[in-house]
Amino acid sequence: MTESEFFVPDLCRVRAVFLLLVTSELLVLVLAIVQAERGWIDWNYFGLLSLFVQWTTLTSAALICLLRSRLARMSVSGATTTIVAIVLLDVLAFSLFADSVLHPQDGVAVWQGVAKKMLLALLIVLMVLRYFYLQHQWQQQREAEMQAHLASLQARIQPHFLFNSMNTIASLIAINPERAEEAVLDLSELFRASLRTGDQLIPLSRELALCQRYLAIEALRLGDRLKLEWQIEEGLEHQAIPPLTLQPLVENAIYHGIQPRPDGGTVRIEAQAKGEFVYLLVQNPKPDQNNQQHDGNRMALANIQSRLRALFGEPAVLKHSHQHDVYTVTLRLPRRKAGEQSARKQ
Repeated sequence: MTESEFFVPDLCRVRAVFLLLVTSELLVLVLAIVQAERGWIDWNYFGLLSLFVQWTTLTSAALICLLRSRLARMSVSGATTTIVAIVLLDVLAFSLFADSVLHPQDGVAVWQGVAKKMLLALLIVLMVLRYFYLQHQWQQQREAEMQAHLASLQARIQPHFLFNSMNTIASLIAINPERAEEAVLDLSELFRASLRTGDQLIPLSRELALCQRYLAIEALRLGDRLKLEWQIEEGLEHQAIPPLTLQPLVENAIYHGIQPRPDGGTVRIEAQAKGEFVYLLVQNPKPDQNNQQHDGNRMALANIQSRLRALFGEPAVLKHSHQHDVYTVTLRLPRRKAGEQSARKQ
């Protein structure tokens, strides 16, 4: 297995070490309360045990961090045995040093104390490693379920302009066969994208190219009724975006904002970076309030929002608003290049 698949958290990270120290300190607090013969807590015992436990925790974490690449290449049982051996040797070394300072004359008591500490350390390490392993298994299962969920959501997106497009292509075959052939190629690329469920994230440039193919087909049907405005900031070609994210929004803009209007309207598509986020915007004329075609729009927005939340988490936001007879859908995505590993890993 690789380091990313290793069941033990990366103890080279500050956050992981901090959580480990806090957890061990809580355990020390419990032991100090149980040990106290007077009052609520034995502060002398708490101080000495904290020093012992934190020293052991930090040095063991440092050793596991240094050996992480080798441990990741071992089997689960081999890695577990090695980690247990590292911790027990660490406990043994520090116990002998500490007890030789605190109890220099009592050799039998020293070895009894060392044996108790090593037994307690063994039980704790085994429980902690078992917890890490079960958490890792649960996370892998969750990621597998998320992959299946994302694939089903993406496969559920099917362009509903198929029949209009086929009629348009049929009418072009006799008068403009070259244009009809281009439309067929555009349509096939759209359906190829809807069936390609293996890609979680693609470059923004590919999604924009797909939108252009879709708009080329709709322009054949709508003619001068469809006007387009593009404002794409340079340098965002490799921005990661889930496939079929912008295209359904553009499709909704045509279906709800342009098609019902006799005079048509303008669809505006923007992409710009601000700080750590990239903002994508799709605008169209406000749909007629009497138009009863909003259910598909809400379903598409809910679909896209579910995929964004699964892939990016809370930083990804989808909003829609009405202002001055203009309907706007805005996406906020964390800046990330397509192909980068998700940061939402342990």
